[in-house]
Amino acid sequence: MKVVPVMDILDGVVVHAVKGERKQYQPLESKISSSANPLVVAKVFGNLGFGELYVADLNSIMGSGDNFGTIERISKQTSLELMVDAGVSDIEKARVVMRHGANSLIIGTETMTDIGFIDEAIRVLGSNRVIVSLDLKNGKLLSKLKHDKFLDPMTTLATLRKLGVKCVIVLDLARVGSKTGVDLPFLREAVKADKIEVFVGGGVRNMEDLLELDDIGIAGVLLATALHSEMLTAEQLIAEGFEL
Repeated sequence: MKVVPVMDILDGVVVHAVKGERKQYQPLESKISSSANPLVVAKVFGNLGFGELYVADLNSIMGSGDNFGTIERISKQTSLELMVDAGVSDIEKARVVMRHGANSLIIGTETMTDIGFIDEAIRVLGSNRVIVSLDLKNGKLLSKLKHDKFLDPMTTLATLRKLGVKCVIVLDLARVGSKTGVDLPFLREAVKADKIEVFVGGGVRNMEDLLELDDIGIAGVLLATALHSEMLTAEQLIAEGFEL
């Protein structure tokens, strides 16, 4: 199982994400980084041995500007591969994000307005560079798609598989930064989807959670709070055989 650190950027600063309440996010306080500067934090993760970084551009997601220049600097000044969620819902913005250094594009159900965009993105960018984030809050799917079938997370997951999506992130915003654990019953069902990798974001607390997720077949986990609080360290992850 792969472990990918997460960086949420708002107004040029790394912030501590808690339960999806974005307007209340505060600058990051971390035991592993003395700065909330995104480039500094990214270099810390690179120095710890991580090979990939999930970046959420909260300004772009919320429609209040973007941090594309910062993302480009991270791409050029580190060896990290970047998974970027910038609230993209059309192919032109997708191309802009990729030009600024994203290695893979995250399409979130929270901001997607047309399911056809996923098909287009896969066709233009390639299936290995498109990841769909199944955005949940308290187990309910966050979606602007009006059709009833997109109100159910498992039905949506099946639709994504049929579209050729190879990797999804199950991201429960209510669990982000909360140290409350993950929704194991739902995740057990999610991993049964044939030919699709499932990553998990939100709520992972400790090594016990990671081992349990690995045991049920989760392909990867996104971590932020657990790393910055040193509840989990790179050394522990390597010792347990996880991929960084």
